[in-house]
Amino acid sequence: MFLCPSAGRAQTHPLLIFKRHAERSRRINYSDMTAKLKKIILGSLPFLVSLAIVAALIFYPHGETPPSRLTVVRVWNVDTFEGGKGSRTSFLKRAAAVTEEAGGVYYLITSYTQEGAEAAFHNGERPDVLSFGIGFSAYAEESLPLPYVCAGGKLGGDTLAVPWCRGAYYLFTNGKAGGAEETVLSVGGENLVEVAALKNGIAGKTAESLTAYTDFLAGKFRYLLGTQRDVCRFAARGAAVEMRELTAYNDLYQYISVLSAEKRTECLALVSALLSEQMQAALADIGMLPVGGDRSGQTVSVFTDSEALSALRQLASAGDEKNLDKFLKTV
Repeated sequence: MFLCPSAGRAQTHPLLIFKRHAERSRRINYSDMTAKLKKIILGSLPFLVSLAIVAALIFYPHGETPPSRLTVVRVWNVDTFEGGKGSRTSFLKRAAAVTEEAGGVYYLITSYTQEGAEAAFHNGERPDVLSFGIGFSAYAEESLPLPYVCAGGKLGGDTLAVPWCRGAYYLFTNGKAGGAEETVLSVGGENLVEVAALKNGIAGKTAESLTAYTDFLAGKFRYLLGTQRDVCRFAARGAAVEMRELTAYNDLYQYISVLSAEKRTECLALVSALLSEQMQAALADIGMLPVGGDRSGQTVSVFTDSEALSALRQLASAGDEKNLDKFLKTV
C-alpha cells in the first residue's frame, strides 16, 4: 500500500492491482490445464494398458516355448576299427537329416572314442542309439531287441545290433616288389586280421596299418592283407596294385543298437533310414560298403570285448582253427 499525499488516504497502486489479476488468472489457467490433463490421462488409460499387454506378449521371452512334440534322440558313434576315407559320424548326420524331414524329432549325433564311451558308461551316461564296432560291449545288456536277423549282432537269442555299413579284407599284390614274397598283415583298431589271414590260408607278420601300407608300397613286402582303408589310400595315391577281396571271414562291420524303449519309434526310424537303398548307395562317399552285398562266410560277435578279442588273436596266430571256430558265427 502507498499513501496518497493529495487525498490523505490509502489507495491501491495500479501496478499491484494488475499483478493480482495476473496471478489469479494463472491459478485459474493452471487449474483448468490440470483438470484437462487428468481427463486425457484417464481417458487414455485403457488404451495404454492394452498396448502394454500386446507388447509383453510380443517381446517377453518367457512367452516362447519349444514345440511340445519335438523329441531329441541322442546318438553316439564309436569307431573301433579303421574306416574308408570319410567320417561315419558325418554319415550318421546325413541319415538323421533325411529322417528329420518328417518333423517332430531331432537326432543329436556325437562322436566318442572307445575309451571315452567306456568312461561315459561307468559314469551312468546312456545314449538312445549306439553305433559301434567290435571290441566295445559296454552297453550290450541294455540294447533292445530289433526286428532284424543278424548273426554278429545276436545275443541270448535276440538280435540286439545290426550292421549299417561294412568294410572288407583284401589281399593286395605289388608287382614291383621284386623278390620279396612275404605278406604284411595290417592292424587297425580292434580288427582281427590274424583271423582273416588264417581263414584265408595266408601267413604273414602284423604291422600297424599305416606302417604296413608304406612298407608294402616301398617294396618291402610283395603282399598286403589290408582293408577298405588301403583301397582308398591306393586310389588317392594313384598306385597301381592288384587286389582281391577275401570273403572267408570279416569283422569290419559298423553296427547300430537301440537302447531307449521310450523313444523306440524314433530310434528305429533312424535305423531304417541307414538301411534304406538311398543311404546304402551313398556309403561309397565315405569309402565303406553296403551291407546288402556282403559275401563273407564267418564273423565274430560284435559284443566280444577287447580281452576276448586278444584271446582270439592268440588262437589265430597259433593256427588253432578248431578252437577258434567255437567263437565264430556264420554270416
